[in-house]
Amino acid sequence: MSESVGRAGKRPVLVATAPKVRSDAWSSRMENAAAETVENVFEGGCTCRAVRYRMLSRPLFVHGCHCRWCQRETGSAFAVNAMIEMARFDLMQGRPIEVPTPSESGRGQKINRCPTCYVALWSHYAGAGDQIAFVRVGTLDEPDRLPPDIHIFTSSKQPWVRLPDGVPAVPEFYDRRRLWPEASLARWRAHLAAVGPTR
Repeated sequence: MSESVGRAGKRPVLVATAPKVRSDAWSSRMENAAAETVENVFEGGCTCRAVRYRMLSRPLFVHGCHCRWCQRETGSAFAVNAMIEMARFDLMQGRPIEVPTPSESGRGQKINRCPTCYVALWSHYAGAGDQIAFVRVGTLDEPDRLPPDIHIFTSSKQPWVRLPDGVPAVPEFYDRRRLWPEASLARWRAHLAAVGPTR
């Protein structure tokens, strides 16, 4: 609505104006942005569906961990964990229980489990702090969307596990500055600036 110019002493008349029509280019950009947003959202949860969560972006990095501790805790050959900032993580439903669990470093981890079916959903490791979640990729609705970016602690991997070509693999751990994409390093720096260094 806009005001027309009225005669002296008379109230201005409100005149309806047509809304601006968005250009095709603008509409296309918005559609692409929406598609990218949907593409970078990952939902998951436990087996009984009492706990549901959402990752609001792609993770920083995805580990395929072959250490003996992960083998023991999962009852499998290795664990696949997606690292993400808690600022990009949304607990949609339920309230998991946090179970203190020993780790090889001696500093421990906190495993968040469903209080009903006890499925492990994500962990907080002492080395990364409580504001970084290591999400169990197998609990995602579409776990195939996040294959490992690197395989770690392969010195203790099961001999029958064949690692894929083209994916970095290291006997123990690695230097993130050499292997993380620049976008993830920038997010990590922003995370540290916001929460401070971990102990």
